[in-house]
Amino acid sequence: MMSAATLLQTSLSDLQLLRRGKVRDVYDVDDNSLLVVATDRISAFDCVLPTPIHRKGEVLTALSEFWFQQLADVVPNHFITSDLDQMPEAIRRQADELRGRSMLVKRAEVFPVECVVRGYLVGSGWKDYLRTGEVCGHKLPAGLQESAELADPLFTPSTKAEHSHDENISEDTVRQMLGEEVTTFLRDTSISLYNEARDYARQRGIIIADTKFEFGRDRNGQIILIDEVLTPDSSRFWPLEAYMPGKSQPSFDKQFVRDYLETLNWDKKPPAPAIPSHIADATTGRYLEAYKLITGKDL
Repeated sequence: MMSAATLLQTSLSDLQLLRRGKVRDVYDVDDNSLLVVATDRISAFDCVLPTPIHRKGEVLTALSEFWFQQLADVVPNHFITSDLDQMPEAIRRQADELRGRSMLVKRAEVFPVECVVRGYLVGSGWKDYLRTGEVCGHKLPAGLQESAELADPLFTPSTKAEHSHDENISEDTVRQMLGEEVTTFLRDTSISLYNEARDYARQRGIIIADTKFEFGRDRNGQIILIDEVLTPDSSRFWPLEAYMPGKSQPSFDKQFVRDYLETLNWDKKPPAPAIPSHIADATTGRYLEAYKLITGKDL
């Protein structure tokens, strides 16, 4: 039975905290593994909000585990287990705080880029297109509508920032950072992951409009998929039955929170404002519904 408690921040006396990201707390376990704890923190416009989203960490953990297993044929990943009973004793001693929101994962040397794949013209991509006719350097046909499906998914990498704004970078910039071979692997693998997940989700009534992947190199030198995968935090999920290009779409992700924040007189710089309980509760409902549609199970 997964805990329904809200968790904004962890404090594990038996493990060393390595980093506290926008959503996840990462702990040192041993030479080969880390503990990744998904809290109920939510970020928008690269700022962490003070209001928790109840059960969010559970959804992110369970959905990432699902996709790690679903997509293992495309690329290996860092997932070891989410079963606390299979984790070291130092973790099991703090099971009440960790159950349902923790993954034991392989250590990896993380590549400093986020591998964004866009299948639809939305968000910052739509704004760029209106201004330049391009999305992150990719020239697109004239006359496309907001939320239009792109002829082919676009690889649009960005910098990886734990506490500040991510910035779009070109594929050439990634090539200068990581080399031709690694860049080609990251691009092709990201698009393959997106295509397989998109086709699966569409059968379940969800459009994956865009998403981001992260990769690292394990102790054996193999490039593996890390972090979270295809969650409502890292992706735009739209209900297929309501899809209509030419406007913004209803969603099962944190776009609902972004839309609320856009109504406020906020400069999108810290400190972020609190959100009302009805917005937070509705966001929880969207996250749980996304999990149910994708996996076919209630959480």
